[in-house]
Amino acid sequence: MEAYIFDAVRTVRGKGNRKGALISVPPVQLGAQLMKHLRDKHQLDTEQVEELIMGCVTQVADQGANIAKSIAQVSTYGDHLSAYTVNRFCGSGLEAINQAAAYVKAGFKELVFAGGVESMSRVPIGSDGGAMSADPRVALPAYFVPQGISADLIATKFGYTRGDLDLFAVASQERALHAEKNGYFTNSRIPVTDINGLPLLEHDENIRTTSMDSLKALNPSFESMGQWGGFDAVAIDRYPEIEAINHVHHAGNSSAIVDGAAIAVIGSKKAGESLGIKPRARIKSMAVFGTDPTVMLTGPVPASQKALQAAGMQASDIDLYEVNEAFAVVPLYFMDQLGVPHERLNVNGGAIALGHPLGATGAMLLGILLDELERRQLQTGLVSLCIGGGMGITTIIERCEP
Repeated sequence: MEAYIFDAVRTVRGKGNRKGALISVPPVQLGAQLMKHLRDKHQLDTEQVEELIMGCVTQVADQGANIAKSIAQVSTYGDHLSAYTVNRFCGSGLEAINQAAAYVKAGFKELVFAGGVESMSRVPIGSDGGAMSADPRVALPAYFVPQGISADLIATKFGYTRGDLDLFAVASQERALHAEKNGYFTNSRIPVTDINGLPLLEHDENIRTTSMDSLKALNPSFESMGQWGGFDAVAIDRYPEIEAINHVHHAGNSSAIVDGAAIAVIGSKKAGESLGIKPRARIKSMAVFGTDPTVMLTGPVPASQKALQAAGMQASDIDLYEVNEAFAVVPLYFMDQLGVPHERLNVNGGAIALGHPLGATGAMLLGILLDELERRQLQTGLVSLCIGGGMGITTIIERCEP
């Protein structure tokens, strides 16, 4: 059985700090506003929606206690709507969609909503702790290092300079600005409103004009924790062929911290016919793959190779790519390893410009990819994200003819 994407929507992204426009909005409301938008847009019979699956990384405080079920409760869809929350770190939003597709393809469910949410202004990254970094019995055998150290390690190991990373970052901002000015995001993006229904934010708050000169003024973000925190020594102990780590990532060529949510409508052909909604795309294949946890951010490469093999495709068969810009080195390494030209990857910018709301990003990338495939009248697209601890996740979609 095929699993189809009938729609994919997201909120605007607000800066994930005390000055961000969305700090007053609990993450439950970010998700609920999307649910209500989908209900009204498609005049849904909400009784037909069987499940809500939401990715969320930092599941404490406002995001604790199964936030997906909290979103379901306030969505006005009805008490029948069950829900659960998943955490595959930065891949959580795409993992939720893949799980929804698996339910549909297996014939167990007909219509599932899936996506993700993260309010990084209200629930700071790392608030949930965890054995991966805090328990020596877990951290030491895995040669644990923070993700920023891993990003700089990859850059050092494979010869990417700060200039390479900054050029990519400037391109991300320029592409996002172009997309914003030309309305490429408006088809599937909704503003976030306050409790009175008045708009708080109607655009992606982090997009800005940048240049190579402005980026030169930024200090490396991970040099101190690497040298004085001891993590450089851990990484070099794991990779002794590297004499010293070049700290080349900074705030301007790494993903921005933001708030946001996204939801996709995943279902069977039967569900679409029942609701009177035409499918926009089908999910062709999906894959996850584990990697060395020290150099953890290379996962999109083997995960994508696995998904391509499952789909019977080559990298050259994919029309457009969305690879999460957790750090600039991630898509650069991906393009080099798979032979993907930059003009087909992150064509409307990425997380460096738009931001990375951890649990929601995978679902956001899927929606942006689908919109761009339709705008350009192209056929196939691939979404991939690197994942903390050493994983990658990939989904390949194929656009349906209108």
